[in-house]
Amino acid sequence: MLLTLEGLDGSGKTTAWEALQAVYPDATFTSEPTDTWYGEAVRRSLGEDTDPISDLFLFTADHADHLSRVVKPALADGELVISDRFTDSRYAYQAASLADTEISRPLEYIRGVHSAFTREPDATIYLDVDPETAAARAGASDKFERASFLAEVQSNYERLIDAEPERFVRVDASRSPEEVLDSVERSAEQLIEAHGDD
Repeated sequence: MLLTLEGLDGSGKTTAWEALQAVYPDATFTSEPTDTWYGEAVRRSLGEDTDPISDLFLFTADHADHLSRVVKPALADGELVISDRFTDSRYAYQAASLADTEISRPLEYIRGVHSAFTREPDATIYLDVDPETAAARAGASDKFERASFLAEVQSNYERLIDAEPERFVRVDASRSPEEVLDSVERSAEQLIEAHGDD
């Protein structure tokens, strides 16, 4: 099973992913951007005034490598894979980045690019927080953490959730860290049990 955690920067997603490692010590925990040279290139681009189409393909290259090197082998071995960010992050964030380019339907374009090779998650926990709170928590240290940009990202996430409501579980991330972690752990347990029954 591939379980992903998604949400705006500052939603507490990475903290929740780290907490799940104590609950599922035998699972494969991974994240995007990765710790490879592809992921390093992605991180370098975050603080720069880079071309959004170039950024998309940097992120896509990192994802393709991540799939072939980590995700697909672990799933083939029957492992539970829990990823901090995955395809939905790219759809939501890069579509927002491409909003002012010549690409007229960026979300659909990005999904089309990925459709030939990606592996969609079996279930996704979405940590929901408003863009202003997310930006304040994240520190707005790069171009993807401004509240105005995050509002566009949030809108894209909502479109993804509307398209596949059965895949997503929404967790209110505006609450205390303890409440959020409790909800994430309960949601993960229910999703993993439900997948085992399929």
